[in-house]
Amino acid sequence: MFPRLFRGLCDDAALLQPGDTPLETAVQQHLSYRDAAFSDLVGPLMIPIPRLDDLIYVTEPISISLIASGGPATVEAALDRMYAKSNLTVATIEVALPNGTDITALGAVDPAIDVYVEIPRGQHRAEVFDAVDERGYHATFRTGGVTADAYPGEQELAAAIHEAARREISFKAVAGLDHAIRNTNADTGFEQHGYLNVLLAAQAAHSGAKASDLATILALRDPEVLAQHVAAIETERAFLSFDTGNIRQLLDDLISLGLLPPM
Repeated sequence: MFPRLFRGLCDDAALLQPGDTPLETAVQQHLSYRDAAFSDLVGPLMIPIPRLDDLIYVTEPISISLIASGGPATVEAALDRMYAKSNLTVATIEVALPNGTDITALGAVDPAIDVYVEIPRGQHRAEVFDAVDERGYHATFRTGGVTADAYPGEQELAAAIHEAARREISFKAVAGLDHAIRNTNADTGFEQHGYLNVLLAAQAAHSGAKASDLATILALRDPEVLAQHVAAIETERAFLSFDTGNIRQLLDDLISLGLLPPM
């Protein structure tokens, strides 16, 4: 049986990677994951709204996460287009806020769909946290990008995780979690968070740890120590998921750390 701790941890972000990945290629790869021994690891296929028209050629049943980078006002029309395709199930909607903080347009979304709202890193963070909290949505934290300043430091991310736990808001992460353990990217020199560091910090936050303790966890670089702590987790995972364009690499990381058997 696949370990519960890692079920649905990885959202398939093949279509969000640099370059123009053909949708058919991404779909077929995603379906191959669904048939693999590690299928329980994989969450929905992430589909940016501008790629929706390509879905007319997809006939296989598939669960998707709708990516609304243009903001809440783009969601309703996109869902109307999606509902015309009976083989598609919208599992989640992930919404950025490029033009302010108003998320009232999301009120029309079916309650059966999980809604994630990106929490901004700047001055509007508390305001958006309040709105997400009030409506019972999930949070998204951006953990990387194409420049060094797109990566929040340990203290900043720890504060966000701590605040989410205080409010009992579950969260996912987008971008930059390329490896299991905190690391310095050999090509760019960027300091990158590890997805297991984030997972462990989220668990600690829900157990009452202080933000300073979470920052210490996020800074851990010893694979053996981190893997031992993760293996000891028995409670429900507080860190819901993160996006990755290379699920096979992620799987190999977990296997090499002894957290999953070879598959």
